[in-house]
Amino acid sequence: MAMAKHVMMRVLMMLAGYLVAVLVGLVAVAAIYAALSSLPNAPAYFDIMGVSPIAVLVVPPLGMFVYFLTIVVTGLQTLIFALIAEFFSLRNALMHIVFGAAAAAGGFFLIWPSSAEDIDPERWADIGIIAAAGLVAGLIYWLIAGREAGFRRPLSQF
Repeated sequence: MAMAKHVMMRVLMMLAGYLVAVLVGLVAVAAIYAALSSLPNAPAYFDIMGVSPIAVLVVPPLGMFVYFLTIVVTGLQTLIFALIAEFFSLRNALMHIVFGAAAAAGGFFLIWPSSAEDIDPERWADIGIIAAAGLVAGLIYWLIAGREAGFRRPLSQF
């Protein structure tokens, strides 16, 4: 019974960590775009990305759509990474941060149309920004759920 309770608690911590990490990751995307839009020679669409958080706050259904879209496109790879961390009791912060960046970049690749003419420097900048936000999200996930990862507990805790 104690083992089932521990596993259920870990699953709930994984879910809570993921949901909070997605929210913080979206805030990080907006903050990074806002900061980069103030740089000289920044692409014009960075200004739009810097203003979009205001639109999300003014129109809450738009914010919920963006949040749930992010959950849909990053959910599977994050679940795979989280289960690997739990089964092997991987508690390294750097590993969770890299997993967060990989999951965010993977989600970006799922929704971005791919064609030969789409490969331009601005797209690579977007991938870097999304991956940087994934780094932040991975750190938040580690703080909530990753520091104590592991479905198995030492026998002394039963």
